[in-house]
Amino acid sequence: MKYNISGKNIEVTAALENAVVEKLEKLNKYFNDDVEAQVTLIVEKLIHVIEITIPFHGSVLRAEVEGKNMYNIIDDAVAVIEKQVNKFKNKLRDRHRNNSTGSFTPGFLHQASAEDDVIKIDRRKKFAIKPMDAEEAVMQMELVGHNFFVYLDADTEEVNVVYKRKNGTYGLIEPTLD
Repeated sequence: MKYNISGKNIEVTAALENAVVEKLEKLNKYFNDDVEAQVTLIVEKLIHVIEITIPFHGSVLRAEVEGKNMYNIIDDAVAVIEKQVNKFKNKLRDRHRNNSTGSFTPGFLHQASAEDDVIKIDRRKKFAIKPMDAEEAVMQMELVGHNFFVYLDADTEEVNVVYKRKNGTYGLIEPTLD
């Protein structure tokens, strides 16, 4: 596995980079050498944040953990990625079964899964969507008290999603067909 480590408002020292690489090496048992993990270390005021993103063949594993000590949260972020890999192991295996140059190590994909990885949807909702702009969608989201809101963009006539981010700002998802 390859590593791309960068910092935002923090200097990535050799010791910090070594700590990240040492912890990420746990993931080598899951991924082939050509998979690249993007790691961003961020300091905002007194909060330390680590973001790990591992894109591979159209799928993405992502962990974002914050805390007061960068060295401590590295372990937590790697644990989140490990949990995601193991939880979706069978689904990932099925998706990449016919891919001879897959992202995963052969040993990992052939292990039997002990977990029941059936995803159960407990509740379904249907609602009418009306055309609006992103700002109105954010206002509607706040009014209903959710952390996301699906709406029809009035200009593009596309279904979009606005969501509230952990830092209190808002995000916009504009789906496209690739």
